[in-house]
Amino acid sequence: MKSSLLFSLIFLLLCFKLYAQDTLRIIDKLEYVTSPIKAGNNIVVDGILEDKEWSNALWSKGFTVFEPDNGAAPNQDTKFKITYDDKYLYIGVRCFDSIPNLIEKRLARRDNFSGDWIEINIDSYNDKRTAFSFNVSAAGVKGDEFVSQNGDNWDASWNPIWYTAANIDKEGWTAEMKIPFSQLKFGKQKEQIWGLQMHRRLFREEERSIWQPISRDAPGWISEFGTLRGLMNIQPQRQLEVQPFTVLQQDTYPKEEGNPFRDGADFKLNGGLDAKIGLTNDLTLDLTVNPDFGQVEADPGAIALDGFQIFFQEQRPFFVENKNIFDFRFAGGNDNIFYSRRIGRSPQRSVGNHDDVAYVDQPTNSTILGAAKFSGKTKNGWSVGLLESVTGNMYAEVEDINGGRRDELVEPLTNYLVGRVQKDFNKRNSYIGGIFTATNRKLPSEMEFLRKAAYTGGLDFKHNWKDRNYYFQGNIVTSHVTGSAKAIEDTQRGITHLFQREDAGHVRVDPTRTSLTGTGGKLEYGKAGGGNWRYEAGVVWRSPELELNDVGFLRQTDEIVQYAQVRRLFLKPTNVYRRMGLRLEQESNYDFEGNYNRIKYQFEGDINYKNNWWTEIGAAHKPRIYSNSVLRGGPRWQWSQENFGYLFFGSDRRKKFNFTLGYVNSQAKQKNFEFLRYVFRFNYQPFDAFSLSVSSEYEENPNKTRYVDQIDYGNITRYVTAAIDQKTFSTSIRLNYSLNPNLSIQYYGEPFISQGTYTNFNYVSNAAAANVYNRVSWYTPDQISRPEVEGGYLIDEDLDGTVDYEIENPDFSYVQFRSNLVLRWEYTPGSEIFLVWSQGVTGSGDPMNTLGRDLDRQILGQKKDNTFLIKATYRFIL
Repeated sequence: MKSSLLFSLIFLLLCFKLYAQDTLRIIDKLEYVTSPIKAGNNIVVDGILEDKEWSNALWSKGFTVFEPDNGAAPNQDTKFKITYDDKYLYIGVRCFDSIPNLIEKRLARRDNFSGDWIEINIDSYNDKRTAFSFNVSAAGVKGDEFVSQNGDNWDASWNPIWYTAANIDKEGWTAEMKIPFSQLKFGKQKEQIWGLQMHRRLFREEERSIWQPISRDAPGWISEFGTLRGLMNIQPQRQLEVQPFTVLQQDTYPKEEGNPFRDGADFKLNGGLDAKIGLTNDLTLDLTVNPDFGQVEADPGAIALDGFQIFFQEQRPFFVENKNIFDFRFAGGNDNIFYSRRIGRSPQRSVGNHDDVAYVDQPTNSTILGAAKFSGKTKNGWSVGLLESVTGNMYAEVEDINGGRRDELVEPLTNYLVGRVQKDFNKRNSYIGGIFTATNRKLPSEMEFLRKAAYTGGLDFKHNWKDRNYYFQGNIVTSHVTGSAKAIEDTQRGITHLFQREDAGHVRVDPTRTSLTGTGGKLEYGKAGGGNWRYEAGVVWRSPELELNDVGFLRQTDEIVQYAQVRRLFLKPTNVYRRMGLRLEQESNYDFEGNYNRIKYQFEGDINYKNNWWTEIGAAHKPRIYSNSVLRGGPRWQWSQENFGYLFFGSDRRKKFNFTLGYVNSQAKQKNFEFLRYVFRFNYQPFDAFSLSVSSEYEENPNKTRYVDQIDYGNITRYVTAAIDQKTFSTSIRLNYSLNPNLSIQYYGEPFISQGTYTNFNYVSNAAAANVYNRVSWYTPDQISRPEVEGGYLIDEDLDGTVDYEIENPDFSYVQFRSNLVLRWEYTPGSEIFLVWSQGVTGSGDPMNTLGRDLDRQILGQKKDNTFLIKATYRFIL
């Protein structure tokens, strides 16, 4: 630990030496002063700037190139006007183009930013960290995003109601936007002073020009905006929207003889309501009753042999919107105090393994009885969020072997509460915040394996100085979970904690405990902008008793990670490249007993060439790799040294046809393990209204010592591993056809196959041995046998002619196919009709087959589950 801290100190001193050589470019801030149109007049949004109300607004021009040649004059000029009335902000833009027939007008669905476009970013909070973005393409396709983290996060799930149109003429193209003040957030004051940026993409040159010049070495995006003034006496518009929905759904699937719950077809009629109520102009209450799961795109296929849970992105609109306010990623990766997919999760109790059960109708998700979300940001710099949700008791319908019916509880009534607050200060250069979550379950005796209650709290902060070029940030979290002795013992033994590790002196399983309390956090210092150098260094920790998985996401505990990174940016275009970056990283890992578990050194580079082709390359060396989790409660395990590398390159993404090729190779000493990945992706758009994209991946992951099982053998525990030959193949296909900006057809399909066959079974003899051949002992042919082709393995370890224990056959072949065909029509702003056809099949193939044969038999040759649904929404603005 001391050596790593010393390394970080030396590393930072060298960084200071290098960064002192950076020279900063001073850029003046621009200001646009708008004026109102006369009362009673309005502007017709048709993309043609001929309404007389535009005559009183002043043109602003003087755009400069953001990239590639930062600060240069653009190839084509741009100018804009802004005016307003008591309810709307109007923006008119003239995008000059000396060759109008080369303007790229690609049709796509909303939020697909293709072709030539113009974008306005408005920081109406004027907090220099968040903004509202409105985008329109030359084809009239609209896009909108909520921007946070000073431009590091762009959330396209935000879907406000606004109006826009575009028109191509002999001078280029023009665009008009009409944005209701109710869709923006701002405080009440005589004059509104907002941050402003206009951003144009000239597609054929891949040139980005902007109104307010921003240096490519700036520490952020929003903090560098110009200023919009002149918005006088605007009354905040309270938002009041109600959006009911109706879903008609027909499911068909292969009939199972004798199973009353799988008779071949089901029909469902569902409905619900979403509402958005502006309590003030900057604080909103969102309500949902029986939210719809029908439009959630299928999660990608995945399989995890290490026992850890898999993270999937949230896609439900209620939870996605304003998620930046509730976000509390405290330790890097996906670890987060709030993981909204816990709400409405799949039931956690299975009743299909009872002896008297013949058939079960198990619910897929827990029903959300209702949810409310209060969120927003005030003009004084307070960001606040409060989310409350209740999921109901969920029952599986069971038919027993005698034909009787009963309901079995599989998920209890649960209440989820999340509260979040942040406060800006120091002229918006710093903030401090906190979060609190509570999960409470009403547990009957059959559900006492679940935790009864879980509470988490956290504090976070960030301080920027020297024009935001330098920062210091951090957070600390704490958790407290309670439950029955069984629930808490299961928590201690779970993959996240593994207190039963036989060689751990600092943790142990206590079967009498009814609570656990833990902490975690992160501290980081770095340089985010100014010149061509960047760096960061920090430490992350997760104590052994930390537990967040009731309403958060936590993969593993008992870890202290120290890391450092330095980057060199090449931002000035040359005859070879438009931009380039190089990065060096170092990371070391310890547990709370002080064991030095890992060290990694990594190099990465990326380059965007002059012709917009690109390359990404990386390599890493891991001379020390120990794991506390590989043997699932067994002793600390050493992996052999690893060398890792990857290479990706691709063509110009603007072209009608573009591709990506990728290769990943990881090799361990003595061929302990290996990982190979081959990636091929392409996009093809033969004409403006249609596009096709394909992403295909093939992986091989052989390993001499993959964990299989642990078995009691006399007074000892045998940790059994084996050589695995694992292969995985997946291909996702997406088609998009847009009849117009508001009517489109999309198709998504993905087959996923993963096979693993195990050979050369062995058991752990010295888990910490550096030599893999001393780490395990292989069973001899006399010790292991397999009487049945598809049965398990019988072990006669002491060779006395009696079977000592049995190993179940671990071979697998997991096969999945999912597809969606969706017609989407936004028949009026904010209101939509969906026609959906979904197909899916999940099953097991034969591990001895080839991947292609399983694809043919288990996907192409299988009858699939089908879902046909019609969903209609209407958004009332009251």
